[in-house]
Amino acid sequence: MKFSVEQIAQILEGEVEGEGGVLIDHFAKIEEGKPGGISFLANSKYEPYIYSTESSAVIVSKEFAPKNAVKTNLIRVKDPYLSVSKLMTAYQQMKKVKKTGLSPKAEIHETAVTGEEVYIEPMVFVGEQAVIGDRVSIFAGAYIGQRVKIGRNTVIHAGAKIMEDCVVGDNCIIHPGAVIGSEGFGFAPDENGIYQDIPQLGNVVLGDNVSIGANTTIDRATMGSTRIAGGVKLDNLVQIGHNVEIGENTVIASQTGISGSTKIGKNCMIAGQVGFAGHLRIADGTRIGAKSGVAKSIEEPGGTYSGHPLMPLKQYLRLMINLGKMK
Repeated sequence: MKFSVEQIAQILEGEVEGEGGVLIDHFAKIEEGKPGGISFLANSKYEPYIYSTESSAVIVSKEFAPKNAVKTNLIRVKDPYLSVSKLMTAYQQMKKVKKTGLSPKAEIHETAVTGEEVYIEPMVFVGEQAVIGDRVSIFAGAYIGQRVKIGRNTVIHAGAKIMEDCVVGDNCIIHPGAVIGSEGFGFAPDENGIYQDIPQLGNVVLGDNVSIGANTTIDRATMGSTRIAGGVKLDNLVQIGHNVEIGENTVIASQTGISGSTKIGKNCMIAGQVGFAGHLRIADGTRIGAKSGVAKSIEEPGGTYSGHPLMPLKQYLRLMINLGKMK
């Protein structure tokens, strides 16, 4: 499919600087751009490439002021990174051929309910009394347990597992290998010091528009629900313990682990390899740097922290500078 620079600008509510009639047929990194490609510039360290790129158009900020002559056409927008994401999503939707139908090689229990325009590939298992909403796609080898409920327009990728009684909202994406509702890490030693299992009787509830990365695991609650609110985005290889709650629109990067019963607020940003102790409360809008260790609750909203032990970011940076001076 080909689109003119002007058509793309209209989709992005941007302004063209150059020739609006030039045709675009693919996306390209700005440093690897070729004719017919569209790139974007959101990070200033890539600015030198805009003066040499062969891409036919580059999405830039409205405030971008070139230091040298620019040969390519520009589309000026408020937020280049968000705009290219919007453009790629629109392109993906146009390109996608919606598949429907239930494979005869899938095992779907006779009591399970499937909505309209559902697509289920071979080797999928759907347990008894499961409810699959309209326009859900479930890819090869996925497991949908007993009494699971999946909302409309959700995509369950290959090999993902949603265990019994869990609830998934509308417009969610569960990536390959993710496990929703596995047993929480609950054990208690008896009088002989032998650890006995504590039954995990709860479930996991995902809100709408949640994305769960590949091989991420979310433990079911001991009692009640482990809750992931609407708009949350979890990267690959994240571990969420039993009875954890994560607020709306929080994002968490890879290899972060959250111990049981911790409650993270909405609009938080958690970098990779952060470890949380259990039973903590993290305020709304908190930002935590990579490889941090969170051992205490954070009560004040909107703070930025880093380090192990965790400390406010400015304090952490001063510490790193002073450590660097020690010889």
